[in-house]
Amino acid sequence: MAFAICLIVAAVQAEPVKIVAAESVYGDIARRIGGANVSVSSILVRADQDPHEFEASAATARTIADAKLVIYNGAGYDPWVPKLLSATTSRSRDVIEVASLIGKKPGDNPHLWYDITAVSALAATLGAKLAQIDPAHADDYRRGVAAFEAAMQRLRERIAGFRARYAGVPVTATEPVFEYMADALGLAMRNARFQLAVMNGTEPSARTIAAFEKDLRGHAVKVLLYNTQTGQTLAGRMLTIATESGIPVVNITESQPPNKAYVEWMLAQLEALDLALRGR
Repeated sequence: MAFAICLIVAAVQAEPVKIVAAESVYGDIARRIGGANVSVSSILVRADQDPHEFEASAATARTIADAKLVIYNGAGYDPWVPKLLSATTSRSRDVIEVASLIGKKPGDNPHLWYDITAVSALAATLGAKLAQIDPAHADDYRRGVAAFEAAMQRLRERIAGFRARYAGVPVTATEPVFEYMADALGLAMRNARFQLAVMNGTEPSARTIAAFEKDLRGHAVKVLLYNTQTGQTLAGRMLTIATESGIPVVNITESQPPNKAYVEWMLAQLEALDLALRGR
């Protein structure tokens, strides 16, 4: 009888830790750190989807209710997550809000996956949480974090080299999606008011719009960073003006492409930006 109970306990402990990530980028990081010891589901997974227009369904609520660990962005980006969490309270469920790890709050730029400090903070916190939830595989999780940080080092080195070459170069964007990375690269980002208005779904002033158009037509910026996941008419208008004016356009996304790991995704966008700034 005692032997049978031990077998049952071992079987339960052998089940993967069920993780639900609100955004696919965090789901990818969880898979790479947790490996075979975790089972990960992501809610926002489509690169052609506008995350700001997402509405949680009953299926989403059930997925979150069954999770052992939930990871979400915070800072007002995915407000449906706290609502679902409060609707399905559980003493055995752990939650990681990425924004809180680096002191961000609603009103701050919520695109935290472009901030490598936030990403590394998530990796460390995730590894520690998993070790608490599943102490039998604590060493595996520590190795997972170490391997992820080794990959992140490639990204840090690329950012440092980029900054040495392009610090101070003026660029602009339709939304502040890339803002944290642009700051890390040392780029001089213009038209911040326009970007905030588009992100928040409000109308920029006529002066703000005119300033953006002037930058594009007068070649005051070297590149336009365009968020392909927006349906905003004004963003599309600036894309047209940039194209007509011969300003290179670099497409960026809010959601991680399904065929790329986080570091590969970031490096690919930096490579596209590098080529654009070099006029290739």
